[in-house]
Amino acid sequence: QVQLVESGGGLVQTGGSLRLSCAGSGRSFSTYGLGWFRQTPGKEREFVAAISGIDSSTYYAASVKGRLTISRDNSKNTMYLQMNSLKPEDTAVYYCAATKLGWSSRSDEHNYWGHGTQVTVSS
Repeated sequence: QVQLVESGGGLVQTGGSLRLSCAGSGRSFSTYGLGWFRQTPGKEREFVAAISGIDSSTYYAASVKGRLTISRDNSKNTMYLQMNSLKPEDTAVYYCAATKLGWSSRSDEHNYWGHGTQVTVSS
């Protein structure tokens, strides 16, 4: 019911910035909770940020709070992740996801996933 496509990843130096986008489709896109997750080889998928499908409240992992900002534009069926002050430990494949719940920090509570976009932060 929902298709998601990430874009905006790339290679940046420590302290640099990127903006990731997640373009969605589906009649009920605005009602889904949306989130960003990231994964590196050999590690489990990690919660990064979420935005509610009910009231657009935002939620962040402690490791990114103050540096990353999640937002959504329901008129464009798009979610964004503004990434500032990037660190090498932010290097990962970033995935956007949608849940029928209001929002969630658990990957297994998300129903739809994009294919990911690579973010690499050099030291």
